[in-house]
Amino acid sequence: MENSEIIYGKNSVMEALIAGNREINKILISKNIHTDVKIAKIKELAIQNGVVFQFVGKEKFQPYAEFNHQGIIAQVSPIKYIELEDFIAQKSEEFRSLVILDGVEDSHNLGAIIRTCVCAGVDGIIIPSRRNVQVNSIVEKTSAGAINHIPIIKVNSLINAVQKLKDNNWWIIATDASANDNYYDVKYNDMNFVIIMGAEHAGVSKSLLKASDFIVKIPMQNDFNSLNVSNALSAIIFETLRQKLALKNNNSNR
Repeated sequence: MENSEIIYGKNSVMEALIAGNREINKILISKNIHTDVKIAKIKELAIQNGVVFQFVGKEKFQPYAEFNHQGIIAQVSPIKYIELEDFIAQKSEEFRSLVILDGVEDSHNLGAIIRTCVCAGVDGIIIPSRRNVQVNSIVEKTSAGAINHIPIIKVNSLINAVQKLKDNNWWIIATDASANDNYYDVKYNDMNFVIIMGAEHAGVSKSLLKASDFIVKIPMQNDFNSLNVSNALSAIIFETLRQKLALKNNNSNR
């Protein structure tokens, strides 16, 4: 079975059952693990949702030996990606935010980015259908179930997606180590915005940089290569949240 067709680990399986937006075909639970609160909850949720679960011998887990599955695996249908047009059409009273990933190749990075985006209230993530890691079981595990709480939008062309967003009143903010402006100099509160992150070795592509309204950097104290892409995104996205919360606090104090 391909990695993209399983969820493994107690927390990830439980989150998928709670969210209810993944079609779970079957849950395999090892006979060799002791039932605890999480296993009991998973069984309860599976029964509520009509999902079959089986207690099986350790030989059933041999194909997944490379994963830290904790004795539980859910066989699932592939993730349901959201169409960009449907996302844009959604109505919101507040400004919204998106993250575009341009060439991120590591599953652990994607999982960490998804987790960060959910924690910071980002409204969606766009990934290209090629030259970028796709959602798989490692991404699912690394995100600690956060994958179930944010729309993932897959597109054939990032540049076309950016143009479509610009046509619909979204502002594009790309990251580049040689940019003149720092990420905290942008005012994120008064616009729908997109943050574009590139891979460490290549950065954001020239065509996307050219199409962007802002290009920002994270200032570095030392002459060192760069931050990991998930860490870099965390710095930027939590600055956008800080500005949002500061504005709300100022308005509530008036």
